[in-house]
Amino acid sequence: MISDPAGIHLLDWALIDEQLDTEGYALLPGLLQPQETDDLLALIPEMTATPLAASNLGHGELFYFDAVFPAALKAARAALYCHLVSAANRWNTALGTGCRYPEDLDSFVARCHQAGQTQTVSHLSRLRRAGHVVLHQRADGEQIFPFQLVALLAEPGKDFTGGEFVMTEQRPRMQSRPIVVPLRRGDAAIISTAQRPVKGAKAWYRVNLKHAIGTVRGGERIGLTLSFHDAPV
Repeated sequence: MISDPAGIHLLDWALIDEQLDTEGYALLPGLLQPQETDDLLALIPEMTATPLAASNLGHGELFYFDAVFPAALKAARAALYCHLVSAANRWNTALGTGCRYPEDLDSFVARCHQAGQTQTVSHLSRLRRAGHVVLHQRADGEQIFPFQLVALLAEPGKDFTGGEFVMTEQRPRMQSRPIVVPLRRGDAAIISTAQRPVKGAKAWYRVNLKHAIGTVRGGERIGLTLSFHDAPV
């Protein structure tokens, strides 16, 4: 479906919006077809590896789409943004922020660049034995889109063991809530980038979310992260 952005418009966006509002994430099972995952895996030899340890994010490698950003992936990113922008603006209204996101991705990326955010955040990740990603957020800069997409390009139990995708949600004066997001090869999830609104008894309040990848016990785990904002250089 990544290679056919028209298919993204056929997803059940009412259900996705409901899951985002209630859980802070939404599963998209089978979003990537086997050939699409293979095409993304084939990009890694052409890309430059950035050690996770360089930014204290864990142990493994990231491959940013600085020079290599497949046209199909760019088109899918734009299509996803068009459906997510209404939820993003609804969240900002609930949180009482004055920010309104433009209707198309190109306009939002231009806004990021005007704010000095020109560094690509979207990337592939490769984790081998003992590899992991610590709890974190990618929310640097003035312009932050509240959603991002993560996908798995390898098969758990066959290509690797361990390496579960997890999130934590911290609500005021409450214990953190752990969330395990079940992903198979080709599955994706839209997750909260950093914060989301939750309806309380009297008003909306802000909760903080972080995400991580558990330790890989064996094999090689490769994933995709698709962000809609760029980061400061």
